[in-house]
Amino acid sequence: MAQVSIAGATGYTGIELLRLLVTHPDVEIGTLTAESQAGKNIAEVAPSLAGWIDRTLVKLTPDVAKECDILFLALPHTTSMKHVPALLQGGCRIIDLSADYRLRDAAVYGEWYQTPHLNPEVIKEAVYGLPELHREQIKGAQLVANPGCYPTGAILALAPFMTVDWVNVKSIIVDSKSGVSGAGRTLSQTTQFCEADEAVSAYGLGEHRHTPEIEQELSGLAGKSLTVTFSPHLMPMKRGLLTTAYIDLKKEMDRDGLHAHVAQFYDSEPFVRVLAPGRYANTSHVAGSNTCDIGVQVDARNGRAVITSAIDNLMKGASSQAIQNMNLMLGIGETTGLDHPPLFP
Repeated sequence: MAQVSIAGATGYTGIELLRLLVTHPDVEIGTLTAESQAGKNIAEVAPSLAGWIDRTLVKLTPDVAKECDILFLALPHTTSMKHVPALLQGGCRIIDLSADYRLRDAAVYGEWYQTPHLNPEVIKEAVYGLPELHREQIKGAQLVANPGCYPTGAILALAPFMTVDWVNVKSIIVDSKSGVSGAGRTLSQTTQFCEADEAVSAYGLGEHRHTPEIEQELSGLAGKSLTVTFSPHLMPMKRGLLTTAYIDLKKEMDRDGLHAHVAQFYDSEPFVRVLAPGRYANTSHVAGSNTCDIGVQVDARNGRAVITSAIDNLMKGASSQAIQNMNLMLGIGETTGLDHPPLFP
């Protein structure tokens, strides 16, 4: 049995990790850390886990890495990089759910996160943890940078089109809508009930920090540098993320041909469902699962492909994708602990 620990176990992604790990057949849960909640039992902070796990929360120290095979870091952006070098020296393998090692260029990180990267040399060791694109590299990685929720939905929607010559990769528009849990558990005015309920709001237009992450992965697939117009929105729902992506076609194509191309691209992927022609992604059909649904259409009048994707932002957009990566790193079945259908309603 592999020993796994979680740093930052009391946020939404940490609690979701625990919910999945307590029934995982191939792991044992070790240390759980939480800086402001140290000394409390995890069930005090996450009552949903009462009766499932009994652990006292502690503060994060380098010694945590010496006691586990896999360490999940569910820490805020710009915080993980303060700990990762020392933790790697402890001998464990790390899955970092923050953005600190997703971007391969430290200068780009500094520009978008408004702080210099503390250990750019470690960035070179990190593997971007999207299994559908980097499965083989993930298997041998010491440090996996778990993707963001918006990039996961956008990249999976657009990846099949980056390696063909019949789309204009300079024309990409990504419109995404996320539930409020994507903002985390920390108190914020924008996620208070009276601010978010019955309201849909755009934010971070042209400057959201997930933009370079999307561009990096799509550029790698396309073999050329590209940019995207990314427009995120906050939705009055707890969880779920819907993306609608647009890309211009260079040749006339119908919906069935587009669908066949995407279906072939994802033919062997256990967690990507390409919906039947005429059906489009819906967040309520993937809730509580590691599933990404993709639906396609052709706007023939404007010569444009329209691709929809839906994920659970806390699952495929964070915690269950981290466990998918863990399974690959441990050499066990990729779907272990994740092979259950979505919740509905």
